[in-house]
Amino acid sequence: MTVVREPAVAGQFYPEDPGELRALVDGLLDEATAGDGEAPKALIAPHAGYVYSGAVAASAYARLAPYRDVYSRVVLLGPCHRVPVAGMAVSGADAFRTPLGDVPVDREAVAVLEAKGVTVFEPSHQYEHSLEVQLPFLQTVLGKFSIVPVVVGEARPQAVASLLESLWGGPETLIVVSSDLSHYLEYDAARVQDSTTCRRIEHLDFQIDHDDACGATPLRGLMLAAKRRGMRVSTLDLRNSGDTEGDRDFVVGYGAWMLA
Repeated sequence: MTVVREPAVAGQFYPEDPGELRALVDGLLDEATAGDGEAPKALIAPHAGYVYSGAVAASAYARLAPYRDVYSRVVLLGPCHRVPVAGMAVSGADAFRTPLGDVPVDREAVAVLEAKGVTVFEPSHQYEHSLEVQLPFLQTVLGKFSIVPVVVGEARPQAVASLLESLWGGPETLIVVSSDLSHYLEYDAARVQDSTTCRRIEHLDFQIDHDDACGATPLRGLMLAAKRRGMRVSTLDLRNSGDTEGDRDFVVGYGAWMLA
């Protein structure tokens, strides 16, 4: 029997209707710059509702378009917003569903993580949006691929980096870290704080806390792994909800980066 993780935020963070969702994602990607550099090894993308952060996320995912058939596995890490988890948690599901279809879970990779002590804890995945909202973009820009979904709770950067190293693979493996930036600051204050966070990411400085980014824990692990490998970071977009949709009194920051 196939176990499917059903979508939790379809109709809230993004359209529930497949045609409407496809048209929205296609439009966001069409407005983004694909670029002509090398294939990304890792992306950092936001996870708010598409009306707020979709354009910023698209600036990251558009970079995958020239390499559509290169990637066959996506290691997807995001913070937990609903059900806390000690350490990191993988899913026991065989597939994650969105209105665009089912994305298979790489069960062999999940087994590797389980052998290293990462737990299967479905409650942290059931209602978590930080991973789910990345999937329609991936389904649009990539061909056939599987995912390794990991919800990150309280974990040391070294533990997250070790998990990434165990699944690093070659060109076929893409890493995506899901994170928004500052939350509920006034517009100008958010721009200052998010610019500082951006510079830290660009310099692979993993001294980022949860006031800077809700996904600080998986971000720190990626920064540490990338620094060990001498990777380069490119900033693709940096905005907040005051730039995209909403007032400027209490904004949420969004950024997109690629690592190669």
